[in-house]
Amino acid sequence: MSRSVLECEGLVRAFGDLVAVDDVGFTIAEGETYGLLGPNGAGKTTTISMIAGILEPDAGSVRVDGEAVTTTTTGAKAGIGYVPQDLAIYPDLTAAENLRFFGKLHGLRGSGLDERVGRVLDVIGLVDRAGDRAETYSGGMKRRLNIGIGLLHEPRLLILDEPTVGVDPQSRNAILESVESLSGEGLAVLYTTHYMEEAERLCDRVGIIDAGRIQAEGARRQLVGLVGERDRVRLGITGRAEHAAAAAASLSAVVEASAGDGCIELIVNDARSALPGIFEAVGSVDAGINGVEITEPNLEAVFLHLTGKALRDE
Repeated sequence: MSRSVLECEGLVRAFGDLVAVDDVGFTIAEGETYGLLGPNGAGKTTTISMIAGILEPDAGSVRVDGEAVTTTTTGAKAGIGYVPQDLAIYPDLTAAENLRFFGKLHGLRGSGLDERVGRVLDVIGLVDRAGDRAETYSGGMKRRLNIGIGLLHEPRLLILDEPTVGVDPQSRNAILESVESLSGEGLAVLYTTHYMEEAERLCDRVGIIDAGRIQAEGARRQLVGLVGERDRVRLGITGRAEHAAAAAASLSAVVEASAGDGCIELIVNDARSALPGIFEAVGSVDAGINGVEITEPNLEAVFLHLTGKALRDE
């Protein structure tokens, strides 16, 4: 198994009588993207502020690459790239100038700096606009530049706090594609979001956080299993649909099967694995398939089950 880059445990932080984070802990391995999924006010930003060493916890500990992280340590922080919600760029500088400036703050010089700036521009998709001032960029481009600044010093852990808030769908997709490429290069990524579809697309594991506590944690399939939800499959059928439904119902993976007008409706455990067997069973009764629709349970259902409320801005 890949080694852990981030280890945090028992994190607690209160602001007066409000306990914003209450006994939060998790690990992230190299090459893994871990999502903190929860509504605004759930404790996501407070948690990552403690992990980044910006905010001192009232209790608990954080280690990056085995080194302790606090507000006063410097060594471990060198392994962290932190991208806040608010833009941390200079609008009157170009993308390349912004990256060079922040690269020099990290001690990069000469050809090493040139190489890193070029590499980061490629990752964030701004090579063609590298010479344009940031004030001319769209909101999505500014956020991609924000991410690039966090990547300059080749961190072991990249923390992204709601990086797609307020951007258009095209820019949002470009940001998600950039993040997807990072974990493939071995970077550990901590990604906070209140968008369920982002967590499902990007994250190897998800921690569902609400009211300052991790309510559940795991891969999507594991979390969905907590709710007992199953996949729903709709097959368009040529031939006798009732025979096709009976054949499918004989399979152990099929929990329920019913025939409709030119179709069958199935409730299935792990539909994607079960489909070959279902196709074979339907074909055995001389029925044809002219359409397939799969509906998988999602993290929205899990969140609603665990917290009693929908996952949305609050």
